[in-house]
Amino acid sequence: MNRYDFVLLFDAIDANPNGDPDAGNLPRVDPETGQGLVTDVCLKRKVRNYVTLVKDNKPPHRIYFTDGEVLNRLHEEAYTAIGEEPQKNKLPKEVEKAKAVTDFMCANFFDIRTFGAVMSMEVNCGQVRGPVQMAFARSVDPVVTLEHAITRSSVTNERDLEKERTMGRKFTIPYGLYRAHGFINPFLAKQTGFGDDDLELLWDALKGAFQFDQSAARPAGSMATRRLIVFEHDSQLGRAPSHQLFEAVQVSRKNGSQTPRTFDDYVVEIHASAIPEGVRIHEMA
Repeated sequence: MNRYDFVLLFDAIDANPNGDPDAGNLPRVDPETGQGLVTDVCLKRKVRNYVTLVKDNKPPHRIYFTDGEVLNRLHEEAYTAIGEEPQKNKLPKEVEKAKAVTDFMCANFFDIRTFGAVMSMEVNCGQVRGPVQMAFARSVDPVVTLEHAITRSSVTNERDLEKERTMGRKFTIPYGLYRAHGFINPFLAKQTGFGDDDLELLWDALKGAFQFDQSAARPAGSMATRRLIVFEHDSQLGRAPSHQLFEAVQVSRKNGSQTPRTFDDYVVEIHASAIPEGVRIHEMA
């Protein structure tokens, strides 16, 4: 596998793309620029959720970080597989056995061999640096946070029947086009076993990540991947620094569009002259 860089464009319409639990679940915003933010952790979660749906959480596509999972139990599976008893907080003394437990986790869990994981817990399976890394997504233009009052018509107990209905708050942005950058390290991919099939699954997950992510905060059709632009190098070291390739993708508002409300209000251009020889462009969405 050679090096890859990619640009992901997705938008949100009347939705909360990534609420901040430290701010009452308000959409994340850069306070200096007003641009909306979506964390890398949020994007990776959507990839994990997609893979769980299409691969049914079975080897070699199990998902390590899932709700309610006891991670030490998963680590014990690795020790059982190599016929070794775990020692508290320690990897096996023999280098080959220590590598074997880590390799077992990489081979069975898609998100470990893709994004990496720190597994140095009570049942220690080591640490893995993942080949796929993503940056925060940032909106092209500033976003506006709207606050909506909501009510609940039902009550929990009979004694509350005569009380006023419960009031709550819901937060959305009218529109935001978000841009995220990603990188695939071929040297780490070799270490974790991240292969061509995993790569194709990653692209599918990024294209379909929002299709099955609907919720009250993200109604059906309110979020979608708009473009996935992949730069494939013809070598492991690559032919150009990542920032040069990212800068070749320009996203701007169409003339006369003062208040963007749809993806059609933007123009996406790839300046081919800035792409060096040995780098192929794949437009996957």
